Amino acid sequence: MNSVKNYWDYRVFLKDFYAEKKGENSWFSLRYMGGRVSIDPSHLVKIFQQQRHIGNSSIDVFINHCGLIGSEAEYFTNLVHFNKAKSDRDCKVFYEKLLALKGAGARTLEKSKYEFYSKWYYSAILTLLDFYPFSGNYAEIAAKVTPPITEAKAKKSIALLLKLGLIRKTRQGTYCLTEKIITTGDHGHSIAVKAFQEETMRLAIEALHARPAKQRNISTVTITISENNLDRLNEVIGQFQDTLLRLAKDEVNPDKVYQLNLQLFPLTK
Repeated sequence: MNSVKNYWDYRVFLKDFYAEKKGENSWFSLRYMGGRVSIDPSHLVKIFQQQRHIGNSSIDVFINHCGLIGSEAEYFTNLVHFNKAKSDRDCKVFYEKLLALKGAGARTLEKSKYEFYSKWYYSAILTLLDFYPFSGNYAEIAAKVTPPITEAKAKKSIALLLKLGLIRKTRQGTYCLTEKIITTGDHGHSIAVKAFQEETMRLAIEALHARPAKQRNISTVTITISENNLDRLNEVIGQFQDTLLRLAKDEVNPDKVYQLNLQLFPLTK
């Protein structure tokens, strides 16, 4: 069984725990586990499906049932609170606690990933290296980013990308991407990603005023839709994003980096 410290959602851990116990013992059932933790089997299924949460009073019950002790028990407790957090402040508090409880190597890597999404220009420089033959001239690469950044920020960006293994130095002395397309993953580093999205929205506002229309495409549409069809709408948006990513991946002669933001949110209750 994987350590609970490898998880970012306690419900996924519980689902994997159940699957492993079921595989080891045919008699281990939802009814049995539900009885041990005093939760109805149907509610337990909804927890596994990430549709429901356990109550705070049940945290210790699950810790005992899963045999978690020491820092793993503490990690599980904070993970529950992290997943149930309502505010950005609480998310950040529990996220930092989770990082502190991880092993040294994992903690360092997670903090670096967290940092990657904290500044918009890390992503911009990473994408720029897909076609720009950077060989160590930090002042030059800093000037290529718009809005321009300092040479120190460019140097910090390259160091972080190397640390994360997102770029590597070639025999010719230039740097190249190790992966052409980078995504946040399922759990996403929600706090940092949200800050990253806020920064790119700010950049979009600046572009609206600073860039001529032929160099940008900023459009809006207000629509009516049934809430029952919201999943379908999100699916269409996802398909559109996948199409753009395929176009970017197949591009053989890139010469500029663009930022695309898609926003969908309710205007009425």
